Amino acid sequence: MNPIKNLSVIRKLVQLGAFLLLVYGSALGSFYLADKITGALPALSCAYDMNGSDLCALIPFQHQMDHRLGPVINQGGDILMGLMPTLITLGTFLIFFVVLNKAFCGWICPLGTFQELVQILGQKLGLQRTESVDPGVVQKTRPVKWAILALLVFGFPLMTGLGYLNHDLGDPFCKICPSRILTTLANGDASQLVVDSASTTTIVLTLIADFLFGLMIALALTVRQPFCRICPMLALHAVFRKVGLLRLVKEASPRCGKCGLCAKACPMDIKEIHTEMVKKDVTFEDCTLCGRCVECCPDKDVLKLKYAMFPVFKADPQYFKVRKKAQSVWEKRTLRSLSSKTKQRGVTEP
Repeated sequence: MNPIKNLSVIRKLVQLGAFLLLVYGSALGSFYLADKITGALPALSCAYDMNGSDLCALIPFQHQMDHRLGPVINQGGDILMGLMPTLITLGTFLIFFVVLNKAFCGWICPLGTFQELVQILGQKLGLQRTESVDPGVVQKTRPVKWAILALLVFGFPLMTGLGYLNHDLGDPFCKICPSRILTTLANGDASQLVVDSASTTTIVLTLIADFLFGLMIALALTVRQPFCRICPMLALHAVFRKVGLLRLVKEASPRCGKCGLCAKACPMDIKEIHTEMVKKDVTFEDCTLCGRCVECCPDKDVLKLKYAMFPVFKADPQYFKVRKKAQSVWEKRTLRSLSSKTKQRGVTEP
């Protein structure tokens, strides 16, 4: 298959470019690019990364709850004025979010890209990938991202600003976010792995951060996108997904009920893509608009990625056949390689 016509290849190239720009932007370009693109990016790009070219919207949201809205409420001031910085941040977020919708997760986010790279490493190591997480586990996991958004991004910072919690809880999500550790490590800075002993709260938060980062890597070796499933940015995207111009659309056919390839291909285990037979818009709350389901659909035009009214990528039986053949060839080569390595180990072992 021509790589230029392979959506997965195109997405990986975009992911690589976005990773380099967001993690190393000011180093590759200019100092003046540092944290300057939006200041409210709809993806996890960390302010602790000194070479980063942007920061995610969750950072200012936490600071505005703690340092702006909370004190204004405490002093009996104008709440609307206290909310103004948050509304400006939200407006900036929406301007960019409308353009790509939830594709910021599947195509742009550095942490999402990193998890996919870890998954590739797991396959190279010969680890068996979990093709589908148990539906019960998926259902129990889905509310977690909403709890993190409500409590760690808005609730605790606001309570800190009101004086009910200590200042160490002014930005709790940032303190445990895996992106903070990843992006700094990618720049040769291991300081964010060090346990902050300034207070009991910071000790607990940094221990949670280290544990979460390690757990994410361990899970990502065999499970697709483990942290994405509980990411508060995904929850924030879900709130506004109806206003995004890019979306996943389904024109169900009678064959859909017996197929299910779309659900098997989904890295977020969204079974509803398969089972939904009425709604046209199937951009569900956990969808990252990666396009895998469209690639793996064997029926013409059943699934589409549409930008406003215009289809940009459609399910196609010919594409499916060629891609399936290419995948089969790749799997055979991988198995031969693993088998060869195993035999070599057997020869060299005493």
